Amino acid sequence: MFRLKSTPLSLFASPCAFHPVAQRSFATTAAMAQNTKAFFEVQYAPVGSSAPKVGRINFNLFEQDVPKTAKNFPPQGQGYKNSGFHRVIPQFMLQGGDFTRHNGTGGKSIYGDKFPDENFKYKHDRPGLLSMANAGPNTNGSQFFITTVVTSWLDGKHVVFGEVADAESMKVVKEIEALGSSSGSIRSATKPTIINCGEQ
Repeated sequence: MFRLKSTPLSLFASPCAFHPVAQRSFATTAAMAQNTKAFFEVQYAPVGSSAPKVGRINFNLFEQDVPKTAKNFPPQGQGYKNSGFHRVIPQFMLQGGDFTRHNGTGGKSIYGDKFPDENFKYKHDRPGLLSMANAGPNTNGSQFFITTVVTSWLDGKHVVFGEVADAESMKVVKEIEALGSSSGSIRSATKPTIINCGEQ
């Protein structure tokens, strides 16, 4: 899926690409409290507005279960500054992380160009999950996506390594999702852009 140099095939591999929106609880558990926290501040213009606004997306990273993948994210969080979400598909996901070419064909990991899939412990079983985009097995770089629905057909293909941390952050995700299209192109003159980011 998420081919870095072409249209990602497995984005459309499921005949049920559009799923009912699952409910999402944001209660903090003891395990979550120990996770590394990261954040994006994203500039975008919501549907119906020409005036840009800045929204914050907070993340919990699953570093205890996928430490190598989670470690790749906070340092890259600094690198993500001034990069955008280049593909947004409503009722599916927001994809970003290409901080070298800014069009979905670039990016790199802290381990070099690419690194292997760490494990598939977490499933794509709810909205607001943070998962690695790739061009096939063991081709993780810096690109990621945030789910907005259940995307179970991606299980075993993409490494889930975090989640949106709170309801206010998910509201920002949903507002950005509304700017997308079935092709993934952004229907806004203001491309959703990460203007600040890092660890909390």
